[in-house]
Amino acid sequence: MIISRTPYRISFFGGGTDHPNWYRNHESSVISTTIDKYCYVNLRELPPFFDFKYRLRYYKREEVKTISNIKHPVIREVLTLFKYKKGIDLSYIGDIPAMSGVGSSSAFTVGIINALEALRGGHLTKRELANYAIKIEQDILKENVGSQDQIASAFGGLNIINFKNNEYEVVPLILNSEKKQTIEQSITLLFTGLVRNSNNIAKNQISNIKKKYDTLNEMYSICQEGKKLFLSNKFDKKMFGKLMHQQWLLKKELNEKSTNTLINDIYNEAINSGAYGGKIIGAGGGGFLMLIGNSNFKKEVKKKFSKYLILPIKFENFGSKIVYYTH
Repeated sequence: MIISRTPYRISFFGGGTDHPNWYRNHESSVISTTIDKYCYVNLRELPPFFDFKYRLRYYKREEVKTISNIKHPVIREVLTLFKYKKGIDLSYIGDIPAMSGVGSSSAFTVGIINALEALRGGHLTKRELANYAIKIEQDILKENVGSQDQIASAFGGLNIINFKNNEYEVVPLILNSEKKQTIEQSITLLFTGLVRNSNNIAKNQISNIKKKYDTLNEMYSICQEGKKLFLSNKFDKKMFGKLMHQQWLLKKELNEKSTNTLINDIYNEAINSGAYGGKIIGAGGGGFLMLIGNSNFKKEVKKKFSKYLILPIKFENFGSKIVYYTH
């Protein structure tokens, strides 16, 4: 039996510039971190005593005889790509609901690839994990996704991911414990209660790439300012919030489907309550709203938005890993 644990991510700057339609022709960067919230893939060989070969449990349950009959697209295509012929028993559970903006789909893709390779007796590097996940999602399934989520979940940690042509580099942003704690404590993640299909929202964003050249270039510039902020001797929370706010304005300009009346109302009320800035995480349209503020603001949020879930988080540094292995 194999259990892989793969972290979710939150993205600070540069989201939207990580799609190959943009970075194959332009420089782009993303700053993101993985967090201490995970998806778990439990995988073992299925004993040959059943009248089916593949037993899969996620939000649905499947018991089928052939790979081609598997309805879950990622599971089907991963087994096909790796030419895995033995029967499997797979179960999946996550710390955070799907479709909430924390990169859960790509985390699952990375997690099942990691688990399957371990079941085969092999080992993949972090880059190989990310590359296979990108191949599955972008090339095989033709999903409307960028490349930051797969890389973040595979590598783990707080990084600036630079894209150029068809290549990427992952540059860790090393923080001392005091600065790390300062940044973590400045972040409030508020769950809007809305879940959405990011593929549909991202499709609209991707279609806007050619006509939003200036917007995407400005996102790249803000990411560079964000890098300076993370590397500065003293972390400025107000500047962090200001840059996040600018990113949010550009995100809405790039894709009008990234927001709605509820998100706008919550955000505006948060600003009026002392937030320095913030933005929706992921493609938008729902999921988690990330707000930046001081300790007094965090207390105010808990009072004013008591009907919403506030998710405490810490950064994590390891990426996808095998946490249990036995024959």
